[in-house]
Amino acid sequence: MESLRRDLLRWQFDLAWSFFEYHLERLEDADFLWEPGPLSWTMHPGPDGTWTPDWADSEPDPIPTPTIAWTSWHLGWWLNAVVDQAAGLDARDPSLVPWPGVGEPAVTWLRELGVRWREVLDHLGDDVLDGPSSFPWPTDTGRTVADTAAWVNAELMKNAAEIGTLRLLRASSAALAT
Repeated sequence: MESLRRDLLRWQFDLAWSFFEYHLERLEDADFLWEPGPLSWTMHPGPDGTWTPDWADSEPDPIPTPTIAWTSWHLGWWLNAVVDQAAGLDARDPSLVPWPGVGEPAVTWLRELGVRWREVLDHLGDDVLDGPSSFPWPTDTGRTVADTAAWVNAELMKNAAEIGTLRLLRASSAALAT
């Protein structure tokens, strides 16, 4: 069944992803853990090779500046959550979403999640788009799957801008240091 809303949401996702891809293609390993200031959230490697994010159940004040590593994990967490929701599963607790690590593993993971979300979008009819959504908000808010898909596009654009800005800041800081 054709859905103009789905097609618009898919087009918007692809547009946002194209901006994101510009930065994904240019990320260097050193970009991921670079901390832009004294108060940053990042990913921490464990002795067993797993990575742990800085996290708080309520937003701290002041809000820490995330690293590219943290932002890529956060993006992967909520992309996993919307894909899981589309499959009828509950969103995973953030602590249960593994981050694959610095560089190409993170980039590959994000690209795979982008493909999975596109596949979800491609199969959404109006009946599903009008159905209730439980992520990222509680079910009793009246938000729909269409609202969630629009939120994904906005969140992707925001995270892409954050990653791009951090990448550019690190590059310009390194240029000034030489």
